[in-house]
Amino acid sequence: MAHGMMQPQIILLKEGTDTSQGKAQLISNINACVAVVDAVRTTLGPRGMDKLIHTERGVTISNDGATIMKLLEIIHPAARTLVDISLSQDAEVGDGTTTVVILAGEFLRESKPFVEEGVHPQSLIRSFRQAGQLAVQKVKDLSISIEGKSAEEKADMLKKCAMTSLNSKLVSGEKEFFAQMVVDAVSVLDPLTLDLRMIGTKKVQGGGLRDSFLVDGVAFKKTFSYAGFEMQPKSYRDPKILLLNIELELKSEKENAEIRLSDPSQYQSIVDAEWNIIYDKLDKCVQSGAKIVLSRLAIGDLATQYFADRDIFCAGRVQESDMHRVATATGAQTQTTVNNLNPKVLGTVEAFEEKQVGAERYNLFTGCPKAKTATMVLRGGSEQFIDEAERSLHDAIMIVRRAVKNASVVPGGGAIDMEISKFLRDHARTIAGKSQLFINAYAKALEIIPRQLCDNAGFDATDVLNKLRQKHASKGGDGVNFGVDVNTGGVVDTYASFVWEPALVKINALTAATEAACLVLSVDETVRNPKSEGPDGQGGPGRGMPGRGRGRGRGRGMRR
Repeated sequence: MAHGMMQPQIILLKEGTDTSQGKAQLISNINACVAVVDAVRTTLGPRGMDKLIHTERGVTISNDGATIMKLLEIIHPAARTLVDISLSQDAEVGDGTTTVVILAGEFLRESKPFVEEGVHPQSLIRSFRQAGQLAVQKVKDLSISIEGKSAEEKADMLKKCAMTSLNSKLVSGEKEFFAQMVVDAVSVLDPLTLDLRMIGTKKVQGGGLRDSFLVDGVAFKKTFSYAGFEMQPKSYRDPKILLLNIELELKSEKENAEIRLSDPSQYQSIVDAEWNIIYDKLDKCVQSGAKIVLSRLAIGDLATQYFADRDIFCAGRVQESDMHRVATATGAQTQTTVNNLNPKVLGTVEAFEEKQVGAERYNLFTGCPKAKTATMVLRGGSEQFIDEAERSLHDAIMIVRRAVKNASVVPGGGAIDMEISKFLRDHARTIAGKSQLFINAYAKALEIIPRQLCDNAGFDATDVLNKLRQKHASKGGDGVNFGVDVNTGGVVDTYASFVWEPALVKINALTAATEAACLVLSVDETVRNPKSEGPDGQGGPGRGMPGRGRGRGRGRGMRR
């Protein structure tokens, strides 16, 4: 009798908690990731389309994978992993952000039929990890080192890498011009650190892309100025530079100070004391011998006029990043007081001038003795266009930095992907058991890169892929470097055509995409807490336990 009774229901989770598990849950996660990939796949390559994303912060036109993924604000927890790998690829190597998302999505797409047929996800993960390691090793074997080459050859190689990165961007029409600018900017940096913050980018609307220029030093926009500013000299040769972090203006008392005077004549002495303090500061700046005074804080109208009378240029409210770069380039040290200014704290520069750029005026410091910094001034018609140009150049700068540090390149245009795919197919035939199928699926997934390049360029992907497979299968390894020619719709030796990318970009993309695919495959249950559904992750009061503790005491003779 007792055995026949129903078992009491065991409640572990809060009421309203949503749990989903098993095969259906895994397939749902794969479908979500594939849907995200479909949003960015058309942006891949030199003929990739751009996305216009309209948010409350404004309109962005971009084909940079990381920028699009960030702006889409994806909330699906499994699909968020693709956003994360895209951003990590952007932070680590700067380019290949669309590639890494497409590869991860394709690995999942290829694994879906196996999951539906009941294959255990761990079998897939094991094979994918093994295939990923083999692929990375193959990239290293196929990479071509440029160590030991002459400076000219190295600079030329870096320019080719920058051009490959810029190929797929909005500014591809001027890729030669910008590639040279990027290489020049990176070669100015300290070779040990290659600090990205030392390359400034300033955007000025108006003019054409060709009007952009590189300043071998520091450039920043003219700051807010008072009367008297126009009387100051606007160019110097070998001036001394003083950097301050203090205000040079008359200040009202911050506290509610109260001064009681017994004699009205004392009032003038208090007013004079205020003026004497500011004049004393200004006099010390002049005596230091500096011809250019820059300050993080405001330089008032009195100080501006005072400096103008003494042929000194001044600028207040200079941005911190610009101050830091001026200090690095000129050797000046930022001062928080004007007392005891000695020549050691002053910087020097060969030439300073204020120049009109479009509708703006810019202060240019060139010929810096310790110049490990450069500034790119970008011109263009619309704000969105200049913003996209800046993002494109950021990718190219990152690529050149990586190529300087890891001096090995691989052919682009899908050539390396086809070669790894062929290598893994051959390797799969030597393996017994189910993993042969899984590694084959991984190899097939790699073909998505050349296939997508063809689709985006409007060519017949099947036809081009057949030609590529034939080339890569040829004996003697003659076809190793053959990839998609997006200009003619045929195949071409991409290494000979200078479509190069640093090996590190490919290695990072393969590793990150494989890890992301394995991560999604390893999840078999999703538990969604109802509290996390509320705005800002805060559940409403009493959510999940309705009615608890509300209206307590009613019906006990108490008034409603």
